[in-house]
Amino acid sequence: MRILFSSTPAFGHLLPQLPLARAFRDRGDEVAVLTSASFGPLLAAEHLTLHAVGPEGPELLAEATRRSGASVAQDATPEVVAEYFAGARVDLTADAAIAAAREFRPDLIVAESMDYVAPMVAAALKVPYADLAFGLLLPGEFADAFDAAVESRHKERGLTVPPATWYLDPCPELLLGPGWEPPHGRLALRPEAHRGPGASGAAPAPAAPPADGARPRVLLSFGTHYAEPAVLRPVVDALAPTADLVVTLGLTATPADYGDGLAGRVEFAEFTPLAELLDGIDLVVTHGGSGTMLGTLSRGLPMVVVPQGADQFLNAGAVAGARAGVAVLPPAGPEAVAEAVTEVLGRAEYRENARRAAEQIAAMPAPSEVAERLAAELG
Repeated sequence: MRILFSSTPAFGHLLPQLPLARAFRDRGDEVAVLTSASFGPLLAAEHLTLHAVGPEGPELLAEATRRSGASVAQDATPEVVAEYFAGARVDLTADAAIAAAREFRPDLIVAESMDYVAPMVAAALKVPYADLAFGLLLPGEFADAFDAAVESRHKERGLTVPPATWYLDPCPELLLGPGWEPPHGRLALRPEAHRGPGASGAAPAPAAPPADGARPRVLLSFGTHYAEPAVLRPVVDALAPTADLVVTLGLTATPADYGDGLAGRVEFAEFTPLAELLDGIDLVVTHGGSGTMLGTLSRGLPMVVVPQGADQFLNAGAVAGARAGVAVLPPAGPEAVAEAVTEVLGRAEYRENARRAAEQIAAMPAPSEVAERLAAELG
């Protein structure tokens, strides 16, 4: 079979698709990915074919900001976010994506949930597609804004917005609030912390809590786009007296950007698969990106979530509601983060609930099982 994945040009949207893409690849299927050219080296290392279409993330952000007059990272209203994902990106990507897909001739398209290009490709080629969620369902007002933005663009091409045949859901039961109803075509899909090519997808057993008197080991990670030294340095200073810190640098920062006085107190990590960063960690302080949230829970680790934008406030609420961590919302400062770390490490309830989530995740169908099921249903 020929499987075409499609992604917004952002690590947080592409990386959660890799486990299923690998599963199809390992079945012997021909697998390709539609996204921007900068992800070529990452996909080549995975032996996945890139069809480079559309602008890079910064160019797309600039165009969406020009059109809406606001930045999706700073003013995440439904209309502003819709302009980024379902407006500007579709306008700048869809026609090239349709042309590339016609050449590839997929039997199935798999799209991350914020990718509004792939449904248009599926409609143009009359190919079924699966909606691969990388986190929680967005609130209805966002979905309505996206649908309104993309519907006119389908009509311009004589297309009808198609429904997804499958909704691939990585969220464990613990994160799904009361009254949650499964979307049409839901298939559970076990999430995993991002790992490098060739690394095992099996999660190690959850680590024991730190011994009495031992300094906890804390991962401070605000992902690839929110890891601003000016934001993180005050948090580092608040946590360093009582914890051993591993701080991720994102895509562009360097240790020098954090200033002086941290030698021997902080371990900095350049872009590294999350699966490696979580080894030996007792707690994660995070912006609450979906990949980090689910990857952390898959290891049974509690969190302190300090949301910065996008869907992170939704994730922070889910983690706090599940009592698998604490949310620290703006305008609370670094002292509040330090207090939340003390709270989470001091109460067994948070670790126990994180481990419950890990058990639920481990019981979900593996990517290999989901790939087999989709292939069987396609016939």
